[in-house]
Amino acid sequence: MTDSARTLRASALLGCAYYGSIGLFNPFAPLWYKSLGLPVVAIGLLVSMQSWTRLFAPYVWGLVADRTGRRVELIRAAALACWLSALGLLLPPSVLGLTLIVFLMYFFNACVTPLNEALIAHELAASGGMDPKRYGRVRLWGSVGFLATVVGGGWWFEWAGMAVFPVTIAVGLTAIVIAAWRLPRRAAVQHDAGHEPVSIGTTLRRPEVGWFFLGMFFTVLAHTAIYAFYSLYLDRLGYSKGQVGALWAVSVAAEIAWFAFQGRWVRHRHLHHWLIAAALLTSLRMAGTAWLGASLAAMVLLQCCHAVTFAAQHTACIGLIGRYFPGRLQGRGQALYAVLGYGVSGVLGSLGGAWLAESHGYAACFWAGAGFALLGAWSHWRCARRDPLSVDATPA
Repeated sequence: MTDSARTLRASALLGCAYYGSIGLFNPFAPLWYKSLGLPVVAIGLLVSMQSWTRLFAPYVWGLVADRTGRRVELIRAAALACWLSALGLLLPPSVLGLTLIVFLMYFFNACVTPLNEALIAHELAASGGMDPKRYGRVRLWGSVGFLATVVGGGWWFEWAGMAVFPVTIAVGLTAIVIAAWRLPRRAAVQHDAGHEPVSIGTTLRRPEVGWFFLGMFFTVLAHTAIYAFYSLYLDRLGYSKGQVGALWAVSVAAEIAWFAFQGRWVRHRHLHHWLIAAALLTSLRMAGTAWLGASLAAMVLLQCCHAVTFAAQHTACIGLIGRYFPGRLQGRGQALYAVLGYGVSGVLGSLGGAWLAESHGYAACFWAGAGFALLGAWSHWRCARRDPLSVDATPA
């Protein structure tokens, strides 16, 4: 096995462990908080910690990684610190104590994905550029990990009760620590400053980069309706918990299938096309969810759209970030993707969506998402017109 293949395999294992821990924690933590007797306001505060830490933590980690080049060491240290923080869940609970523990867990965990994606992008670039087929085969293991733990976790907590939640999370995070230590030390990146932009500010001032981030922000903001309110919306419409879980599983299965076979359709030179298509399909998906929510068959078909609205969109974003933020800027580029795509949009989408749901019903969140996705499609079209490497670029 080559060194590059060994690094990509280790990165796939780390992604599986990371998203597996997310599948254990995010869906079931609110149920554990509820079992502790915490008020709804306190539960909302704890649930929001991930979005708040994403406003700054990924960029902090990306900045340190880019300046030191020690991405593997940082991933290992952060994984271990997250595991140590999680041990605090075993202590007698209090709102203040849990807030601090969850904040630290998300802060350290925010290091893993951006830097792991940077390692993957570096390995693919070293072997000839972004290869959607190879990237998909690595990234699909993250989705497999999430699907396995969200399904297995539901069965486990149903059988053992929520009292085992802290121990379960500690065990799950142990897998991240082990996976982090399997990353080869050689994956630390050596930079060639002579072929890189003077500063990240120079890159961010390029028009195509600004339009890219704006389009990505609006597209992910539209998805906040799914991430934050989909289960509540279905519950309000009378779906059973089993049906809700099955619909979530459909979307994850669709993204796994896409990552496995995307090499047949996604081409590096047409990444802008996929971003525009993903944004347009996102608008259709959100509008359909608002309009046809009572139809189970329609919901199944719309959840299958996740293959393009998330998986294809994510691959295209990773490919363009690798193009716009090469070498020493790679970590910060991935971090900005996390901050602008999933930090700012998560906070604004959750707060704004809660107001919309309270005043106009859950369907209004999805109609708003449809509008934001159209803004995303327009922004990505503008980006394609200005990117000199795009087939749609306006001639200079």
